[in-house]
Amino acid sequence: MGSANILVCEDEPRIAALLDEALRDEGYRVRVVTNKTDAEDLLAKWTPDLILLDVILPESKTAGWELLAEIRKKSSVPIIMVTALSRADDRVRGLREGADDFISKPFHLEEVLARIEAVLRRTQPGIGALDLIIDDVRKEVRLEARTVSLSPKEYRLLKLLASSPGRVFTTREILTELWPGSPYATGQDVQKYVYLLRRKLERNPKKPRLILTSRGFGYRLAV
Repeated sequence: MGSANILVCEDEPRIAALLDEALRDEGYRVRVVTNKTDAEDLLAKWTPDLILLDVILPESKTAGWELLAEIRKKSSVPIIMVTALSRADDRVRGLREGADDFISKPFHLEEVLARIEAVLRRTQPGIGALDLIIDDVRKEVRLEARTVSLSPKEYRLLKLLASSPGRVFTTREILTELWPGSPYATGQDVQKYVYLLRRKLERNPKKPRLILTSRGFGYRLAV
């Protein structure tokens, strides 16, 4: 996890410097910005693996919430909110609006580092005995140390299933994700891409161990 790219959006210089140093010591590649505008400019040309985002930024007391909403419209990059707000409803709001975790100031660096590791494990996991790794920054999939070439739809299907290993995704959910708004896509299209994905990932596509069928319901990724 220590090689991940992390964006720190924090307007307090002392805290920003503290996080920058601690994360670099752990081997992370870090970029620091102090306001919403600079964060937006950086995200337009650089894709982090995780964002540490303060709620209260120089633009306004709600700039962090606004930036969270903007990012979630375009990306599923993990976001940990770091803020002096400590009310339960603020934490609930952050999680409901798309944050992956929430840390209140003052904090212990050890806690921040542990939460970063946990979120990265959750969002960029090696999955099951087959050692499947999805690198969402580079849009690459590695299976047992080899890189697997996937089409955009195959990749999106795998990423959807991997977002919650063990959960059954219905055909309708998969159609909505892969063909949003299309009135022409059918369950047969889903079956086709499951078949194509299995051909590239399974040792024996006829006896899949990774992408499993839940008959009458949909598909799931083996835990």
